Amino acid sequence: MAVTPPSSSLPAYLRPSLLGLVTLGGAAGTTLRSALESAFGAGAGEFPWATFAINVSGALILGALLEALALVTADSGRRRALQLALGTGLLGGYTTYSTFILEAVALGRGGDLPLAMAYAGASVAAGFLAASASMALVRRAVAAGRRA
Repeated sequence: MAVTPPSSSLPAYLRPSLLGLVTLGGAAGTTLRSALESAFGAGAGEFPWATFAINVSGALILGALLEALALVTADSGRRRALQLALGTGLLGGYTTYSTFILEAVALGRGGDLPLAMAYAGASVAAGFLAASASMALVRRAVAAGRRA
C-alpha cells in the first residue's frame, strides 16, 4: 500500500490547493481576455489591437506584481499562492502568446508581411518595455515608502 505524503511536503505543482488557485485565476483571466477579444477583435488583415493591448497590459501588470511580491512579501506560502493565482493563473489566462503568433502568421499569409513583422516586433518590444517600466516604478515606490 502506497503512502501519500502530506500536501505540504508535495512540490507546489502537485498540491491541490495551489493547482486550484492557478485554475481559478486562469479561468478568470481567460474569460476576461475572451470578452475583450470579442468586443474589440480585429478583422482579417487588420492590426490586432485587442491582443496587442491585452498582452502589453498583461506584461505591465505581471512585472508590477512580481516585483511587488519580491520586495514586499517574504518568500512564503502566501507569496507563492499570490504568484500562482494572479501571475500564473489570472495573467497567464489573460495574456495569449498563441493568439499573438497565429495573428502574426495570418497577417503574413494574407500578404501583409511588413504588418506581420511590425506586429510581432512591436508586441515583444512593448511587452518588454511595459514590464521593465512597471518593475522600476514598483521599486521606486517601495523605496520611497521605506524612506517615509
